[in-house]
Order: sequence, then C-alpha cells, then structure tokens
Amino acid sequence: MSRHLYHPTDARRLLNPGVVAIATTSWRGEANAAPIAWAAPLSMEPPYVGCVIHPGRHTADMIRFSEEFALNIPGPQLLKQTAYLGSYSGKDENKIEAGQLKTFKSINIEAPLLEDCLAWIECGLRDVIPIGDHSLFVGEVLQVQAVEDAYAENWLLKDDNLKPLTFLGGSMYAQIDKLQFVDFETDEHGKLIGETSEEREEREETEAITEEERSREGDIGYTEMEQSRESTSADSSE
Repeated sequence: MSRHLYHPTDARRLLNPGVVAIATTSWRGEANAAPIAWAAPLSMEPPYVGCVIHPGRHTADMIRFSEEFALNIPGPQLLKQTAYLGSYSGKDENKIEAGQLKTFKSINIEAPLLEDCLAWIECGLRDVIPIGDHSLFVGEVLQVQAVEDAYAENWLLKDDNLKPLTFLGGSMYAQIDKLQFVDFETDEHGKLIGETSEEREEREETEAITEEERSREGDIGYTEMEQSRESTSADSSE
C-alpha cells in the first residue's frame, strides 16, 4: 500500500474519530448547546475530562461564566441536530429550541441535559488551559448517566440506534461498528506471536475457499456473488 504526505493540520482529522459530545451550558437563565469533537478523559482519580474549544466561541464564554457544563453523547437519531448545532452560534438564538431538542433536568448542575442521547456527563469546571489557538476546558466529573441498552461499563454496540456518533470532519460522521475482543500469545522470550496455529489454520482454510470460489466463478462472478452476500446480510440485519 502506498503512503502519501499530508499537511500537519490533517493530524486533527486522523485523531477525530472519537465519540461526539454535545456540550450544554446555562448562564443567567440562558441555555446553549454545541457539539464538541475534541473531548477526552484526562484523569481517573479524580475523574477529569477535557474538551477543547476555541476561546472566541459562545460555548467557551458560557462555560467560563457558569463554571460548569454537561457532555451529552448522541446517537444516530440526533445526527441532523448535532450537525445543526455545530453550524450556528448560540449568541443570536436559542439553539436548543431551534433544533427542536427536548431536555431534562440535570442532577448536579444547572445546565440542561438533552433527551434522546445515549449518555450524559455532568462536570464542574476546574481549569482553562490555553493551547495554541484553542483552550482546554478541564471538567471534574460530578455525575454520569447512560442508557442501559447502550452502555454497561463499556459501549455494548448491539443496536445500530444505540451506537455513539463519531466525527470525521466537515459534514461527515460515522458510528462505532462492533466489539472486537483481543487475545494474544507470546513466545518464551516474551515476543508477540502474530498468528497462532489455530488462527493460521482458519486463515488458510478461508483463503482456500475463496480461491476455489474465484476459480469456479471467475473474477466478475465472484464479485457479484460477494455483493449478493453483503446485500442478503444487510437485509437480514434490518
């Protein structure tokens, strides 16, 4: 596979596929909501999370003034609303109302929480750290809630409607697809064994079946057969 050089700013796109969060805030009776692509855990004890926001954004002012915020994690049902919230400023209008979003009362803070999300994290502001042209807002986690069918100490990823959104840049989003459990072995020197004998046997069997089908059907026929399998699999999952 060939490699291609990109501009240094593409680093953000390569690292972007993390869970999208919608930050909600409240100050002097005014509520605001804005999607945050750059959010991450920072500490386990105490539990800190961070979100990176441009200091000129209305959301940044709301968090500074109120000294608190909530991170609401949406699924595909709120895809359009998430994109909408990232396209307008809350300085000029109430984006929660304009986006036809329903809210419910948080437990520890004043900021509202968004209905139809998959999880909610309530935070108290602990620090604001300037980093280049953005600022890192450090929040201490005060309360965590999640939909039971979506999360149970890890994302379950069983139902497409209960898989969190990830942001790829611009107007492109994706979803976390499936769980993959990993087991590995090492040799007597502690060196990773890249492929066990069982895995090698399974791979070679699969490759033999593929080669036999391709030889029998031809390249075009094999491609059509694979497309038919994918279509049948997609139909059965709906």
